[in-house]
Amino acid sequence: MFEYHVQKGDTIADVSRRLNTNWKTLKDQNPNSVGRSNVNGNWFLKEGSTIHTDNSFEQSLQAAGKQQKPEVTASQPVIIPRTENKILFDIEPPPPTIPVADNQQAKTIEHTLQAGETLWELAVRKYHVHIEDIMAQNGITDPKALQIGQKLQIDLPQPTENEPVVASWYGEAFHGRPMANGDIYDMHAATIAHKEMPLGTKVELKNTETGEMVRAVVTDRGPYVDGRDVDLSYGLAQKLSIIGPGVGDLVMRVL
Repeated sequence: MFEYHVQKGDTIADVSRRLNTNWKTLKDQNPNSVGRSNVNGNWFLKEGSTIHTDNSFEQSLQAAGKQQKPEVTASQPVIIPRTENKILFDIEPPPPTIPVADNQQAKTIEHTLQAGETLWELAVRKYHVHIEDIMAQNGITDPKALQIGQKLQIDLPQPTENEPVVASWYGEAFHGRPMANGDIYDMHAATIAHKEMPLGTKVELKNTETGEMVRAVVTDRGPYVDGRDVDLSYGLAQKLSIIGPGVGDLVMRVL
């Protein structure tokens, strides 16, 4: 049994290569050490968790030795450096085969604060991310202390593959009321509510039974009913043919 403690900044590809394994094996053997982003659907390793693999010490040495066999003499022993429970190799094993979707990395941009800008506007109106994520990524504890010209690192959400969702809808009872993003709800607009996705996220929704497809923007929070993932505006529910049943199975992807 071999183990590695996940550090900040570690990627799936880096850790898989270090442990001489592949992503599928690593994920199957360590279900509690991996997670999947609610924002973009990408897999990630949980910082601070311990990854275990069944690769033995001898197997790892053999994998490294297949690429290069150093000359060994009595006066020049082979030394394998150790760091706690980690084994490091100067000779890196071949990179594992990792699905493209699992190996995607968030795109990071740098934003320079301009006069009058707020974290809320940057998160909700401009970049469609969680304000808490911007604060954590940049070590911000007091948004009011930001300075004009200050540079912020922001991870942008990435497109995802289709995922099944259970959708309901809300209409006239909420028409004209404020939504979570501060705008007024229009029951005929192309908007949806989601419990976790960043406000402003653009998505595509499809009814696979009818082939009907729409695009929408996350502007509100909800639904708060067990078993439901998204709340559609009345207008979108009409276009996706779920007005009558009230609830329907759709597929959704982030654009």
